[in-house]
Amino acid sequence: MRGTQLLKGLGLGGLLLAAALTATPAHAQKAADTLRITWRDAIPNVNPYYNQLRTGLVLAHQTFDGLVYRDPETFAIKPLLATSWKYIDDTTLEFQLRKGVKFHDGSPFTADDVVYTFNSILTDKQVSVPSNFIWMAGAEKVDEYPVRVKLKRVFPAALEYLAMVLPIMPQAYREKVGHDAYDKKPVGAGPYMITKVDGVSQINLERFDGYYADSPKGRPAIKNISIHEVADATTELNELLGGRADWIWNFTPDVFDNINRVPTLQAMRAESMRVGYIQFDAAGRTGKDNPLTKQKVRQAISYAIDRQTFAKQLVQGGSRVPDALCFPTQFGCDGAAAVKYDYDPAKAKKLLAEAGYPNGFDTELVSYVLPQWNGAVQNYLKAVGINARISQLQVGAVVKRNLEGTSPMNMGSWGSYSINDVSAFLPFFLTGSASDYSHDEKVKTLIEQGGSSTNPDERRKFYSEAIHIISEQAYFLPMNTYVNTYGISRTLNFKPYPDELPRFYLSSWK
Repeated sequence: MRGTQLLKGLGLGGLLLAAALTATPAHAQKAADTLRITWRDAIPNVNPYYNQLRTGLVLAHQTFDGLVYRDPETFAIKPLLATSWKYIDDTTLEFQLRKGVKFHDGSPFTADDVVYTFNSILTDKQVSVPSNFIWMAGAEKVDEYPVRVKLKRVFPAALEYLAMVLPIMPQAYREKVGHDAYDKKPVGAGPYMITKVDGVSQINLERFDGYYADSPKGRPAIKNISIHEVADATTELNELLGGRADWIWNFTPDVFDNINRVPTLQAMRAESMRVGYIQFDAAGRTGKDNPLTKQKVRQAISYAIDRQTFAKQLVQGGSRVPDALCFPTQFGCDGAAAVKYDYDPAKAKKLLAEAGYPNGFDTELVSYVLPQWNGAVQNYLKAVGINARISQLQVGAVVKRNLEGTSPMNMGSWGSYSINDVSAFLPFFLTGSASDYSHDEKVKTLIEQGGSSTNPDERRKFYSEAIHIISEQAYFLPMNTYVNTYGISRTLNFKPYPDELPRFYLSSWK
């Protein structure tokens, strides 16, 4: 059976298409100077160190600043809270900090805040993604404004991480109100400040008029941002079509053209660094008798899914199928080193029989991606005898299950926190964390070696060998690059960037 035939009968986007054709045009909140955003991935904790969601990272970049800034056009590292930096030695970075910066509570920014932020997260067992700073040994104050960041080892991507995932918290304010209270209303030094957090449904931001003038982010043109968090894609789209939202993203591509037909709305597309995948429980965390612990079963599934058709017809917009578990531009992402799995259902059935499952087996696919994507994968697997029950959950619930080790297969995506280096992808899933479902010590060692060398060729060699083993063992199946879809009011100036970070502080009304 051809891949295109397997996609038929899913009713892709039918409900949303009907909504797009019959909806009331949206009316932007330009008059109220409030950008109304609706998205699906509710942030469980608005403190950026305690969630691993893309929406959490997006929020952090509006409301927090780090030491340095990565230009969204060129990816060049520029000054932000630090005005300059230099390596004292291979494992010591010294930063000269910007003077006159205020946090949202009015307190001054100094070296104490940098030391407090980095040293506290290093000892906090509750942070969500320790792989983002595991390379850091700590920070030490030189004077009120110079500060040194110590590295555990040589780490070439240090400035990328400092720009993308390591915002600075105010020591005095956080210690005064306590960690729990801070997490409900955090204070940063970014262009917007958080004014309201209502559970996991509403977050309000207001332009911080005390934001420093020399920031490369600039002073926001829009005064207020209202973020409404909803449970599903249908509600999200209806918010836009019904005039209750000015900006949404990652809606089903099926309605892209119809949104553009609404006079007050515009649909946009942009490929991002995010990679979709299916992860298999090769280590047997869900039980030693799990069929997915067998290499031939994982390989069979890899042959059973027509990923090219999946990317072209479902993801759309120029989505690609990566050979390796990383985004092609990332340093160390060697697609040529990966074992290739073309669509071959006959070979899949043969491998299943060799693994002892000639009649297939039952399993579970835990996922937060669009339902029609899950349905397509389910159909492909059913065609070779595998009955996959789909557990469609919100992102936070899927992450929780994955960390608990209760997902036989999980279908999700990873955006690498927009860091253009595979050290932001492979270590999170394959070096022994709670997200590791392979527990391969050789792979773990290779990835760690790749992240701790100053020699680019040596780094590539380690990563290439790791990628070969990961693909040969079929611990993951890379599915597609993500093409973000955006639906916006035509009165809004908004530009998408390839690092999948909407920069609302750069947006304005027309």
